Amino acid sequence: MKKDATRIVSAGRKPEWTGGIVNPPVWRASTILYDSVAELRGRGAADTHHKLFYGRRGTPTQWSLADALTELEPGAEATLLYPSGVAALTTALLAVLEPGDQLLMPDSAYDPTRNFANGMLKRIGVETIFYDPLIGGGIAALCTDRTKAILMESPGSLTFEVQDVPAIVGVAKQRGITTLIDNTWATPLLFPVIGLGVDYTILACTKYVVGHSDVMLGSVTAAPGHYQALRAATYELGQTASPDDAWLGARGLRTMAVRLDQHGRSALQVARWLKARPEVARVLHPALPDCPGHDIFARDFRGASGLFSFVLDGGSDAARTTLIDGLEHFGIGYSWGGFESLAIPVDPQRHRSATTWQAEGPLVRLQIGLEDPEDLIADLEAGLARFADARG
Repeated sequence: MKKDATRIVSAGRKPEWTGGIVNPPVWRASTILYDSVAELRGRGAADTHHKLFYGRRGTPTQWSLADALTELEPGAEATLLYPSGVAALTTALLAVLEPGDQLLMPDSAYDPTRNFANGMLKRIGVETIFYDPLIGGGIAALCTDRTKAILMESPGSLTFEVQDVPAIVGVAKQRGITTLIDNTWATPLLFPVIGLGVDYTILACTKYVVGHSDVMLGSVTAAPGHYQALRAATYELGQTASPDDAWLGARGLRTMAVRLDQHGRSALQVARWLKARPEVARVLHPALPDCPGHDIFARDFRGASGLFSFVLDGGSDAARTTLIDGLEHFGIGYSWGGFESLAIPVDPQRHRSATTWQAEGPLVRLQIGLEDPEDLIADLEAGLARFADARG
C-alpha cells in the first residue's frame, strides 16, 4: 500500500478528469446539455454518481477532490463535498436522524454543532443528550432504544479531551447506532477512523485541507453501506460546493502532509515551552502526558496538529486580553489550519451542560502556523510579561 505522502499527491487524479495535465481543471457548470430528449430522460433515471447531469451534482473538479479524500480513509466508500464544515456536519446528522430520535453529543463539541442540536434538531423533534467526552465505553449507560446516532469530536476543539473512539464505536455497533466524528483536528493523515468502524467522518476542509485561510469547504466520508443515506440527504437539501473552492481545496490537499508535519512539530515546541512558564497553569495539548486522554492519543493517533490551548495562572479577562492584543505574530480571528498563527480567548464554561469546566485562570487557544517557532515563542514571552503586569 502506498504511504500517506504518496497517496496525498496522487489521489483523485484520474486521467479522464485531468486530461493529461497535472491538476484537474475547473469545470464550472449549471446546465448540462444532452443530444436528445431520450438521453436527458435516460441520464436522469440512472445513477448520476460521477456522471454529468446537472451542475449541483458536481463536475470532475469536485469529484477529484472527493475521491482523493476517500482514498485517504482506507475502507471508505465515498465522499461528498459541502460549502462549509458546518454544512457537512449538519447534513450528515440530518441524514441519520428523524423526529423522535436521540443523539448523543460530547459536551466539548464545536459550538455551531451544539447550536444546531439545540436549535433545528430540537425543533424537528430530535433530542440531544450531551455526554462527558472522556466517557469511553461508559456511553452504553446513556444509550436507549431511541438513540440513533453518536457524534464524536476528538480532540475537542477548545479543551482537547481525546475520546476513546474504538470503545464508543464498539458500544454503537452492538446496538446498531450510527457513529459520526468531526475529525478536522487530526485529518485522516493523523487519525484514519473508517478503519476503526466509524460510519461517517467529517472535515471542515476550510482548515488543513485548504490550508491558506481563503476557502469555506467541508466534506463527509462514508463507510460502506452508509453513503446512499448521505447522498440522498445532500441532494434533498441542495448541498453543493463551488468548483472553484473544490479546486483550491485539491490544490491545498497536495501539501497537507508536509504542512501538518510542520504545524505539529512547531506546536509541540511552543506547548512544551509554555508548560515551563510560571504564568501558565496548564497546557492542553493531546501529545503532552498530562492532557486528558493522552494515553488514548498515544494509542490511536499518528501525530498531532497545530491547535491547542493553555490555561493562565490566575488573572482576569482583561489581563488575558492584554496578552493577546499585543501579539505581533498571532492574528486574532476564528478558524485555524492556515499558514498563519492565531490566538483567541475561549471560555468553555459557557458551552457545557453535562460537565463543569473549572480552571486556574482564563483560557487561550493557539493555532500554530508555519512561522519560525522561536519567533512565536519570543512573541508569547512578551505577551506573558504583559499578562503578569496586568495580573499584578
